[in-house]
Amino acid sequence: MHHFSLLDLAPVPEGSDAAQAIANTVALAKAAEAAGYHRYWLAEHHNMPGIASAATAVLIGHVAAQTKTMRIGAGGIMLPNHAPLMVAEQFGTLETLYPGRIDLGLGRAPGTDMATARALRRHMAPDDAFPQDVQELLSYFGDASDTTRVRAIPGVGTHVPVWILGSSLFGAQLAAYLGLPYAFASHFAPAMLAQALETYRSTFRPSQWLQQPYAMVAAGVCAADTDAEAQHLRSSQMLAFARLRTGMPGKLPRPVDDISAEVPAQVLAQVEQALSCSATGSAASIHGQLRTLIDTYQPDELMITGMIHDPAARIHSFEIAAGVLSDLVKTR
Repeated sequence: MHHFSLLDLAPVPEGSDAAQAIANTVALAKAAEAAGYHRYWLAEHHNMPGIASAATAVLIGHVAAQTKTMRIGAGGIMLPNHAPLMVAEQFGTLETLYPGRIDLGLGRAPGTDMATARALRRHMAPDDAFPQDVQELLSYFGDASDTTRVRAIPGVGTHVPVWILGSSLFGAQLAAYLGLPYAFASHFAPAMLAQALETYRSTFRPSQWLQQPYAMVAAGVCAADTDAEAQHLRSSQMLAFARLRTGMPGKLPRPVDDISAEVPAQVLAQVEQALSCSATGSAASIHGQLRTLIDTYQPDELMITGMIHDPAARIHSFEIAAGVLSDLVKTR
């Protein structure tokens, strides 16, 4: 494993608002940079009261301005919601402002419910144009001649690194076919992780962007000074995920002492399975859990995420994780 990175959904905790959530994101990004994280990615979600990263490119620019060396990017932009040219212009502008620090991860899902997807896109296309849209977007970042009719300005010649994101075999196959780096969303959909990685690695075709396959695995992490405290803090994310699964999304809940009293057993079992690619506990506990995950899947990079209601506890969690991951990188 070469690097460890961080995915932030800019959570809006109960009792707080979007402005404070964005301030929390900036504080976390600064702490992550100091702790040695390689990338800091933000994700596009819409119509979710508990997530403040809907205008993802805008927030990336804000975070990049508040940091100095860490790569800042999208994990990801949901490409079906946007015209490829507009995405190229946005990220070409970001790369122009912060050269050598911008990443663009692309997802195929809407990142929201279907009613909101229709509001975003205005007209829902019946065909899946994601592969064609990715290739169109890639072309805007390349070098173009003066005779090229449509160019992204800024964007042309910036060669912004593009990643394919996925939680199934589709993204793995596309990333391998195009010769692009691949990130698997195992932090909430781990079922096909092993098969997707095998597909990506075995069918990868070298390209102008990448000569060897490069796979990132995502995992949830909730760390604290004790195992009991970490389990308590993690209940916020589990409760939020349960409410999302049952059609009641809201702000990030406060932690609870007994989540089984809050969530029906069948739903809780689904949540635990969805969030099973994770590590929870003290530094010693998550060291063993993350080492097992890395040994099993051999990622080139591990991206961790975790939503904790208290912003200070969230920063502390990622600082503990950084110490553990720094040690695991050194031993590989």
